[in-house]
Amino acid sequence: MNERGKSDRPIVLGKPPNKDAGAPASAEGVEGEGLAEGKTRRFPKVRTQSRRALQEGLERIRQASKARKEERLTALWHHVYNPNRLHEAYLALNRESAPGVDGMTWEQYGQELWANLTDLAERLQRGAYRPPPVERTYIPKRDGSLRPIGKPTLEDKIVQRSVAEVLGTVYETEFQGFSYGFRPGRNPHNALDALSVGLTGKRINWVLDADIRGFFDAMSHEWIERFLQHRIADPQVIRQIQRWLRAGVMEEGKKTQSEEGTPQGGSISPLLANLYLHYAFDLWVHRWRRRHARGEVIVVRYADDFVVGFSRRDEAEQFLEELRERLQSFNLELHPNKTRLIEFGRRAAQNRARRGDGKPETFNFLGFTHMCSTDRKGRFIVRRHTMRQRLTAKLHQIRQELRQRLHAGVAATGEWLRSVLEGHYQYYGVPRNSRALGQLRDQVMRIWCWMLRRRSQKHKVTWARMVRLAKRWLPQPRITHPYPDQRLCVITRGRSPVR
Repeated sequence: MNERGKSDRPIVLGKPPNKDAGAPASAEGVEGEGLAEGKTRRFPKVRTQSRRALQEGLERIRQASKARKEERLTALWHHVYNPNRLHEAYLALNRESAPGVDGMTWEQYGQELWANLTDLAERLQRGAYRPPPVERTYIPKRDGSLRPIGKPTLEDKIVQRSVAEVLGTVYETEFQGFSYGFRPGRNPHNALDALSVGLTGKRINWVLDADIRGFFDAMSHEWIERFLQHRIADPQVIRQIQRWLRAGVMEEGKKTQSEEGTPQGGSISPLLANLYLHYAFDLWVHRWRRRHARGEVIVVRYADDFVVGFSRRDEAEQFLEELRERLQSFNLELHPNKTRLIEFGRRAAQNRARRGDGKPETFNFLGFTHMCSTDRKGRFIVRRHTMRQRLTAKLHQIRQELRQRLHAGVAATGEWLRSVLEGHYQYYGVPRNSRALGQLRDQVMRIWCWMLRRRSQKHKVTWARMVRLAKRWLPQPRITHPYPDQRLCVITRGRSPVR
């Protein structure tokens, strides 16, 4: 029995060889099987049957993990080093991403792709693969601080994606329904829909908007390993995760190591983050509201940003106090400036007006400012507008780019602006956000006009001409997403999206 009171007996997957001729030997052979001295394993090239065998292998893992939740899984490593899976991982990488410390690009690696993947698979199989340190860079955040980003080598990205796919199959049967970040088939708008439906459909009067300070840099390596061992009994998988955690980062030519944190930028970091918060937060929240909550409680989490709604203020305050203690035991803490408990819900406006406190406060989540409002029939709704900081940042980026395109052709610049606005509408085009979308288009039109007039002291860019250019190149705002209850009803088919 392990520390959770569960059986330590491992589940062995994929030991008997599969007789399907289309399945690669590396995926179906017994893990750790030896080869005759002086011989190397020959791996087959990718075929349609091999892709099908990859999915069948993952499905066996999924079924075993779902059926026997009290036991740990072993014999997973051969799914990772399967060359066909490595090939799929290579194809899924961003071809334009910056190279790591070795300088290898996607195109360079692909010049001798199958030889490189075969060599990588053999090194993984015999345990000879060692991840190099991650090159660290910094990108500015909206609050003026810098966010550290790691750039793994291309080969390391391939291995990380392969491991993440296999482990993700295991943990998708474990993760809670209110967890939305970095999970297949889930995106930010699913989390936004769940939150909106929960706030309007439940008797929610108080909202805790929380954020964990420096989460990716604070995760304890010791806790990560302990969490993994709850479900994973394959020593080679555990060892590979340990190697990534201890690989260190390369910054200005100097290698540094730490007992905390995992660099953002690779495929394994989001999975480890979800795993960490699954045990540190999700399971605890699920247990807390079942044992302690007398009123209704909703939870929506996206990575380290989460919102919890309560019917009762005393329970919200109790939850916040206990949450601080809970996170502290796992080397985490709430961000003091980004964590607030506010009065929010269908009765918030009435209660605050009676006390003379003004309009209900708002909170930000996933790029939107959430506000208490009513529809034309006077019913309570949650209105979502583009965050002012996001809108300002987008306009600043457009202005900077237009400075670089000062002498570019009007058609080329117009095509670029069209793609920018279309991309913005795809994310922020939610119902009742048309005004914010229109503000962005109007401001882009004015910035473009100003830039065109700077091209010459004797410009002939009148406002009438600018209107024609905008009509030609700047698409009108449009709503690209349905109402939350409509889409969520189709996705969940009656199942609760927040519990």
